[in-house]
Amino acid sequence: MELLIGTRKWSSWSLRPWLALKRTGAAFTETLIPLRQENNQTYEAIRPVSRSGLVPALKEGDLVVWDSLAICEHLAERFPAAKLWPDDAVARAMGRSAAAEMHSGFQALRQECPMALDIDPRHAELSQAAFKNVTRITELWNDLLGRFGGPFLLGEWSIADAFYAPVASRFRTYGIKPEGAAGRYVDTILGTRDFLEWEAAAKSEA
Repeated sequence: MELLIGTRKWSSWSLRPWLALKRTGAAFTETLIPLRQENNQTYEAIRPVSRSGLVPALKEGDLVVWDSLAICEHLAERFPAAKLWPDDAVARAMGRSAAAEMHSGFQALRQECPMALDIDPRHAELSQAAFKNVTRITELWNDLLGRFGGPFLLGEWSIADAFYAPVASRFRTYGIKPEGAAGRYVDTILGTRDFLEWEAAAKSEA
């Protein structure tokens, strides 16, 4: 398997399936496509593998799976023993709902607080829309952690955590401190071995 990823310090979309793929224990290669290149070079570099022109993309033989959520769901089916989703149907449905909400929402937070693993933590003044996003994320995390007991959103690590790991990094970078169990969750998810490996690689990038 080959996973196309973007610049690690910026590409939250790439981080999510990378975390899920690491959890499977399967061997894979990474192809890094630098983002924000001039003259459409990023798009043209991706197109030979993924016609969307976007990262991430997973290549497995003749199959190409694009989009972070689709890749994660494919991996959950491909590697059932990895338990990327819990066996419990209720937990699984809630986790999928949480991941989908992240996948399609929280635009103000994304725009005002992009993932940037190469900068020192700082305090950000949030717009009302971004503050509303933070409030909703905090509520969601506290609800799931309370229901399933932590330390991860559904108890054990799942795809839902892969989707919110970049959010936790944003909270740390921009001085956002969620209340309750959600605050502890930021430290938990950013302290996992796989996230730390990605972060170290991001900081070593040119």
